[in-house]
Amino acid sequence: MKLQDYLRFRRIKNKTFAKLLNISPVSLSRYISGERFPEKEILIKIHNLTEGLVSPNDFCLQDEKNYDFNENQQIELKKFHQHILSGSRKHLGKAITLIESSREKDQIISEKLLELFKGNDKSIRIGITGVPGVGKSTFIESFGMKLIRKGFKVAVLAVDPSSRFSGGSILGDKTRMEKLSVNKNAFIRPSPSSGHLGGVAKRTSESILCLEEAGFNIIFVETMGVGQAETEVYDMVDIFLVLLLPAGGDELQGIKKGIIEMADLIIVNKADGELKKSAEITQREYKNAIHIIDKSRISQDIGVVICSSLNQCGFDNVWKYILKFIDIRKKNNDFINERNSQKINRMWGLVDLKVKGFVKNISSKKFVEELLKDVKKNNLSVYRAVKMISNYIIKK
Repeated sequence: MKLQDYLRFRRIKNKTFAKLLNISPVSLSRYISGERFPEKEILIKIHNLTEGLVSPNDFCLQDEKNYDFNENQQIELKKFHQHILSGSRKHLGKAITLIESSREKDQIISEKLLELFKGNDKSIRIGITGVPGVGKSTFIESFGMKLIRKGFKVAVLAVDPSSRFSGGSILGDKTRMEKLSVNKNAFIRPSPSSGHLGGVAKRTSESILCLEEAGFNIIFVETMGVGQAETEVYDMVDIFLVLLLPAGGDELQGIKKGIIEMADLIIVNKADGELKKSAEITQREYKNAIHIIDKSRISQDIGVVICSSLNQCGFDNVWKYILKFIDIRKKNNDFINERNSQKINRMWGLVDLKVKGFVKNISSKKFVEELLKDVKKNNLSVYRAVKMISNYIIKK
């Protein structure tokens, strides 16, 4: 619902609503007309004051292109949506391909499709990280098969690192999950990171929405395991798991402390054979050291468990902890509040992508090329060039 329609419906004067937002009536008028886009804090206030009836999607700028589909295209889009709802793997895969595409036409179609989605708060989004070789893919396959036997539908978004030179990616996670990849109640989607610093593909959050719309109630997001740069996955999931190797050396240096601080559950993997005793020692050392880290999101010490993906051991403890964690979060209303925050973060992430795309497009403009030449020759400072380009973008 548009903010203007909401205010008319509730018979609230612009001046009164502006006071609630702690802004001037002039600023509110600019938001309503599309002359300005509300800041993050204002969007959250509007969302809360309107009881969620006015969302970030209800705002747009005046010069935004109008991509309204004709009647036939709308019908085709609704059919496409119905195929996803019915669990069509073909249409689900195509939808994620559209989401990941950098082509403007594909992005328009995917955004129109996403607007039809109802959302699913009954799913569990699980982020998994860990150093390369810790056994993330093997863990997901073994744990995922166990959850399928319990009656769940499991989806995996596995992000592979892209080469900064060729832009290519191996996308080998699907081949490492042989049983899960052929199961009718599972869906695996390897995606290149495209050089994205955070360790998750640019459109991963939208892909999660697609999977939930198709009926998958357990969503794994397997990240690259590259350390502190991987933190943005935390803002996409309901629970964040960190996998560790037994006897990995200095326990708080084995994986970056920043990642450990975000962990909701630490899992010492490969606790089998000769490594079982080492895994138990690692578990004990982490339990002893965990008090120096802030409490987890449920105001309790971070859980530390051991498991063996090879021997299928320890998964009951992992699942029991996840259920307990989600239950506590839901009872405190933290679960739904976090999902709403994720929605706002997703919106700003998309704004960031749009801005970067626009900047990339203007980089080929003649006047920008001239600026670059002047910067290289030291005829123009970097800061002056930035100011000139910024002014150009604002005018556009």
